[in-house]
Amino acid sequence: MSDQLKGTPQTPMDPEKGTLDPLPAQLPYNQDVKAPFSAVDVFSPSKEKDLAVTTTTKEVVVAAKPKPAAKPKKKVSKWILWKIWFNTYRKFFTFTFSFNMIGLALAASGHWPYGAKYAGAIVVANFNFAILMRNEVFGRLLYLFINTFFAKWTPLWFRLGCTSVVQHLGGIHSGCALSGVIWLLYKVINNFLKLDVTHDAVLVMGVVTNLAVMISALSAFPWVRNTHHNVFERHHRFVGWLGLICTWTFVILGDTYDSVTRSWNLNGVALVHHQDFWFTMGMTVFIALPWCFVREVPVDIELPSAKVAIIRFKRGMQQGLLGRISRSSIMEYHAFGIISESPHAKYHYLIAGVQGDFTRSLVANPPKTLWTRELKFAGVSNTSTLYKRGIRFCTGTGIGAALSTCLQSPYWYLIWIGSEQEKTFGPTISGLIHKHIGPERLLLWDSKARGGRPDSMKILKEVYAYWDAEVVFITSNYIGNSEVMEGCKEAGIPAFGTLWDFVRLRYSHIHCVSDGCFSERP
Repeated sequence: MSDQLKGTPQTPMDPEKGTLDPLPAQLPYNQDVKAPFSAVDVFSPSKEKDLAVTTTTKEVVVAAKPKPAAKPKKKVSKWILWKIWFNTYRKFFTFTFSFNMIGLALAASGHWPYGAKYAGAIVVANFNFAILMRNEVFGRLLYLFINTFFAKWTPLWFRLGCTSVVQHLGGIHSGCALSGVIWLLYKVINNFLKLDVTHDAVLVMGVVTNLAVMISALSAFPWVRNTHHNVFERHHRFVGWLGLICTWTFVILGDTYDSVTRSWNLNGVALVHHQDFWFTMGMTVFIALPWCFVREVPVDIELPSAKVAIIRFKRGMQQGLLGRISRSSIMEYHAFGIISESPHAKYHYLIAGVQGDFTRSLVANPPKTLWTRELKFAGVSNTSTLYKRGIRFCTGTGIGAALSTCLQSPYWYLIWIGSEQEKTFGPTISGLIHKHIGPERLLLWDSKARGGRPDSMKILKEVYAYWDAEVVFITSNYIGNSEVMEGCKEAGIPAFGTLWDFVRLRYSHIHCVSDGCFSERP
């Protein structure tokens, strides 16, 4: 059997130091085999697959073929496309937004007096939930709760539901944020309809708060966020902070002004009895808490090629986490998947593909320190502990989001499709793969050496059957993600892919939105 498959190096490997003779990152192929990819039926369907993880080596035979002619894209049914498009994110958004608009209609028509009287509390309650859904501390606690209490023993449909919910919490964020803006507009209009009993200061702050919140919300629209990342970040963050200050002023003015006596009630005890005061307090805490973990930390940057920077940080991490990094303490943060051998390892790594201004600067002018949040946020891969066995499918720099799951669990199979992975990503990443992932659960496809990309769905279906997997996690670009998601949905394979909330032709500079990558200005 091939020495490559046995994975026994001739010299000691130390990927932590980045000093490793690169090993071939592809499975051996047999030129006598005519099929472009031999079916994985050569794998024996043993009932003792759990033991096979560490005791058995299986061989996949791949033929070297010239690059085939492009096949016409398979037509996908509209029902499959609809199910992929109307995902849990959009279901959450539809529910929260519709629920709020029904309440607003009832309040405006006089059928819900509470909504009309306490519109301000409903405004900040919506903003409170919107911010909570994006809070790193809340996210980590939610993932921890789900992974602790529901892993492996619950029905598969329930575990898939848990993963879908935590991946798509952004739908609640968007729905509540947009609803809060509309409720705020309703409250400001109501104030102007009662000019005779509303103080001018309350009217002015209502308008200013509405403008700040609207600008912050509009800057987060998909087109702005994905084509003008820096514009989105500056306006959504700094105008959002201004909106928080304005909200505090608006709430305090509104709660302390007595419209009956036309006087100010400066009694602090009365103020804290208003529910909008506490909702605003909660919103402030949720915004400020993640920034308490911002630190400037030393880094080592390895440049294995002109396309990639491997950033090394001290201390290990659990799998499925993402880290934000920046050259500044408050500006231009970019998120990348974290690679770590274990929570107790000496180092963890980020892979930054050279795609835009920020990542290009990492290669051209490697920094000695970077700003980061010490409390990392969880991605969908963090729920891999829910499943007995799974497949991690990735392309290119998507390995940054995928690798930790396979390094830290022997029950996850890695499929990595790319071009010259060894040369591009260097000995550190190759060393981690060869050290921790046996050939029985590894398929690396070098599209340049093998004359083109493989039939991804054919490979995935065969590995899914062989590995007896329960779920597939996908990290790829827009087209790759769409093709695999459509194929999995059609084949009835449970799969979670990268979230894309836009469709565009020029997509190559944008990577994963939700799972371990970054979106930055080209």
